[in-house]
Amino acid sequence: MHKYLVVSDTHGRDQNFYDVLDIEEPVDGIIHCGDFEGSEGKFALAANCPVYFVAGNNDFFSDLNRELEFELDGHTFFVTHGHHYYVSMDYESIRSEGIARGADIIIFGHSHKPVAKKIDDVYLFNPGSLSYPRQEGRRPSYLVLLIDDEGQVEYEIKYL
Repeated sequence: MHKYLVVSDTHGRDQNFYDVLDIEEPVDGIIHCGDFEGSEGKFALAANCPVYFVAGNNDFFSDLNRELEFELDGHTFFVTHGHHYYVSMDYESIRSEGIARGADIIIFGHSHKPVAKKIDDVYLFNPGSLSYPRQEGRRPSYLVLLIDDEGQVEYEIKYL
């Protein structure tokens, strides 16, 4: 079983990231969907695993890619911040883009609201925000993604 920590929208308020890392370690990878506001280097150093980081709309001076496509555990991932796909309105644009790229796991941030759903054979994940949550209750959120050796996917939105 491989375990991935998925976070987003930390906006320079880093302590919750370190707290979540302490709670969830060991992990096999960390996916951050952007809006670090300068913390990406510190986060990469704190991780004891591979990192998959993309820049968000507030990462003005970041050298990070805006989008990533990669394979893990038999799945094709498409990771982006989401603002170019209007994710604050609906998920159809980002879902269509991910499918066009051959992805079956699409991960994004930007809206600060957690989403975890499967539509047909495609997973849509938004971990919400660790710093400025906007969903009802406004608790900082993140996602834990588990993929077993047969490629079966389990996931859970968690809250601090």
